[in-house]
Amino acid sequence: MLKRIRAALRKFFFPPHGSPRWIMILPYAVLGVLTISLLVGGAYAWDYTNSSSFCGTSCHTMPPEYAAYQVSPHARIACVECHIGREFIGNQIFRKAGDVKHIVAMTFQTYEYPIRVKSMRPARETCEKCHSPEKFSDDSLRSISHFKNDEDNTPYSIYLVLKTGGGAKREGLGRGIHWHVQNKVYYYPTGSEEQKIPFVRVINDDGSESDYVDIESDFDVTKVDASQLKEMDCITCHNRITHRIYTPEESLDRALSLGQISQDIPDIREKGVEVLSGDYATQAEAQTEIAKLESYYEGNHPEFYELNSGKVAEAVKVLQQVYADSVFIEQKVDWDSHPTNVGHIDSPGCFRCHDGKHLNDQQQAIRLECNVCHSIPVVAEAEDFLTRIEISRGPEPESHLNPNWISLHNEAFGPSCAACHTMDDPGGTSNTSFCSNSACHGNVYTFAGFDAPKLREILKEQLPTPEPTAELPTSEGTPTFENYVGPLFATKCTGCHGDLATAGLNMLTYSDLMKGSTNGPVIIPGDSANSVLFQIQSAGGHFANLTPEELEIIKQWIEAGAPEK
Repeated sequence: MLKRIRAALRKFFFPPHGSPRWIMILPYAVLGVLTISLLVGGAYAWDYTNSSSFCGTSCHTMPPEYAAYQVSPHARIACVECHIGREFIGNQIFRKAGDVKHIVAMTFQTYEYPIRVKSMRPARETCEKCHSPEKFSDDSLRSISHFKNDEDNTPYSIYLVLKTGGGAKREGLGRGIHWHVQNKVYYYPTGSEEQKIPFVRVINDDGSESDYVDIESDFDVTKVDASQLKEMDCITCHNRITHRIYTPEESLDRALSLGQISQDIPDIREKGVEVLSGDYATQAEAQTEIAKLESYYEGNHPEFYELNSGKVAEAVKVLQQVYADSVFIEQKVDWDSHPTNVGHIDSPGCFRCHDGKHLNDQQQAIRLECNVCHSIPVVAEAEDFLTRIEISRGPEPESHLNPNWISLHNEAFGPSCAACHTMDDPGGTSNTSFCSNSACHGNVYTFAGFDAPKLREILKEQLPTPEPTAELPTSEGTPTFENYVGPLFATKCTGCHGDLATAGLNMLTYSDLMKGSTNGPVIIPGDSANSVLFQIQSAGGHFANLTPEELEIIKQWIEAGAPEK
């Protein structure tokens, strides 16, 4: 049989001399068709195996990553763009061939769940093919929507200016958050998820090195080998930028803000988080328990349910989908399995280094300071008319220049702060003053080092001497610059409008005050309504505000002609 087949093939490809021309040409035509078919088929196969749908759906290990990818900022970027890279075709084939080990692991079920990445190529080979850190040099306003766990699901927002920074150092930039990629920073992580970083090395502009050690870690610097250090780049923080799974709280806030779940449903924020956070053995069990929300509303809010059963049913459907896209029981993946390093609330993130515990030889910390990376957050509810948000730091007192300032400020807090900050409800969450910010005091910073025992001992020696409380003048008779206004401004205003002359305004002397600012006079004798200083203070929200009583006396002084003596 084989002999006959071989003979037939030999006759086909090597026809006898004198055969018709078409018989002579036919073998070459067949070979050409086969070659073209193989090339076209190979190209289609290469393209298909590089598609995101193939990566996400052909492998039972990928559903968690694919679900997160589809709602990520990179949903239109093919998986291979990052995981193989925009490379010469030979390099792509070589890297793709290395994935054979994944096929073996999938076939024989040798994966250890949850699957964790062992190594990532440097950002310059992935992220920076599209994103250049040098082009991110502008701050940006961020609005973050939240809802309270009350019956009305009361909405509120947190506003802050994100100091993205970046820019080239040759341009005098290289500041803000992207300072970390414009400057050489090396770190020593422990654990596969790099959630603990006991050692950081910064290469200064002059080439010298600054080493910071977590004083609570008992890390031995002498055993550090430079080859064990990792260079910080985009992926150090943006580790889940394409595969982030949002927490139940984040998922509910997103769904409510986008209108996917009606805000009219009583307690839906609280109940939604509750059912999503349940411990379920299977997806089917989870879907069944979430569906019981309808019975809850039918029993506990019968009047609402009778009129709005459709809204409740839609909310249930959304919550079921959120759970299905967030929890993968077989792969042991959920919102806790793969922490994101952006932020510092639900995982250490920024606090891996900026926790106040990483000190150098001079006992100076990597700054644990809110407004290094973003402005002081401002909280506003729907009915609040927000007109001001801090976008610059302004001049700071000596105590604020200490890199451990935030860790110290509880101890250093005192009445002298009132010269610059409104201080109603200090340390509270009422949002009535600078010192009652609910975005700050309303959170528990689990991963910061505020209560680190060894740090406490060190900080005792750094506590600043409390500044004496300035005695404000009292007004008797007609207020003048000499007897009241000047001393009042010296106490409350000249930190900025003294020698620094912010906006060109110096308030140390009467003559300087009456010269005004770079925009013109700030005091118009006899006309308080058109005096810029009175207008700004009346509007409120200035960095340092006069009390209503003080402002009334300033008004009387201006109306009296703003006398010097």
